[in-house]
Amino acid sequence: MSSDKAREEGPLREKLVVAQEAEEDAILNLSLRPAKVGDFVGQKDVVDNVLIAIAAAKGRKEPLEHVLFSGPPGLGKTTLAHIIAAEMGTKITATSGPAIERAGDLIGILTNLGEGDILFIDEIHRLSKVVEEFLYPAMENYQIDFTIDKGPYAKTIKFNLKRFTLIGATTRSGLLSAPMRGRFGMHYTLDFYSPEDLVRIVKRSADILKIGLDKESAAEISRRARGTPRIANRLLRRVRDYAEVKNGGKVDANTVDRALAMLGIDNIGLDALDRKVLKAVIETYKGGPVGIESLAATLNEEPDTISDVVEPFLLKIGFLKRTPRGREATDAACEHMKVPSKKEPRKELF
Repeated sequence: MSSDKAREEGPLREKLVVAQEAEEDAILNLSLRPAKVGDFVGQKDVVDNVLIAIAAAKGRKEPLEHVLFSGPPGLGKTTLAHIIAAEMGTKITATSGPAIERAGDLIGILTNLGEGDILFIDEIHRLSKVVEEFLYPAMENYQIDFTIDKGPYAKTIKFNLKRFTLIGATTRSGLLSAPMRGRFGMHYTLDFYSPEDLVRIVKRSADILKIGLDKESAAEISRRARGTPRIANRLLRRVRDYAEVKNGGKVDANTVDRALAMLGIDNIGLDALDRKVLKAVIETYKGGPVGIESLAATLNEEPDTISDVVEPFLLKIGFLKRTPRGREATDAACEHMKVPSKKEPRKELF
């Protein structure tokens, strides 16, 4: 094999390895995802309400009403959609808002849904206006109108659909239009998980992955998981990797601490990006207020990354607060970052 050919095959081999690892990670995520309502931990009020709605719909032999789940990423919106499908005994078809570019993309999906089937749309707030309006009659009357031909020969054909259930998931419910939000019969907001619930999730995942995990180690991972099951499972896998390489496969609290420190995750779960955001607000903008666009430009990050991934947890633990003029860092954030508060005292107008 010539050196030129070897150089060409090198990047290709790397791409194949990366793709294979991503596929394995996706399969692993699915394997850790609860398939039954009995395995789902946390969000008790939401689960109880959903189970009542499912029992009532099955008793009337009707499809479930349309459901909207909102909340930060990784809290179980997709998992709940699949559990609902399992409880209803129906098929689920999953897609996402950005994947549906034109109204025509939905026609094939909707016409293939059977009676009571579920259409799950993740990031539903990212649907285009045209696609959103196309969904309105489908959600209300189980009908769609599509146009064939153009100009003077254009005709509108009405197509009747089987009664289906639309489950939408969004990380930013405020971006959903009022008409779309109003067409969902049930709207539930998922909140961050308690440390006790996360310990149960981590121990369940450890059992599936065959990781020997004591209570103290599970508690340490849960404490740093930002109240999010997806992050807890990710940290568990990284701790397992570290333990296998550095500690003969044994996982204890000390191993957890060293593994997460190597990942740059501190004792309350803040990572490098969280600290960059806090440092910029405190030092560059003297504690705030600062607008999200200015903050994103300073950090060279996308505004959506900060508002969807970083902000929710920092707001939850009281390190940031939103004001009409922008984001402000609190005294608790300054204390955690071990820097003095640079917020200038307000000048009295009178």
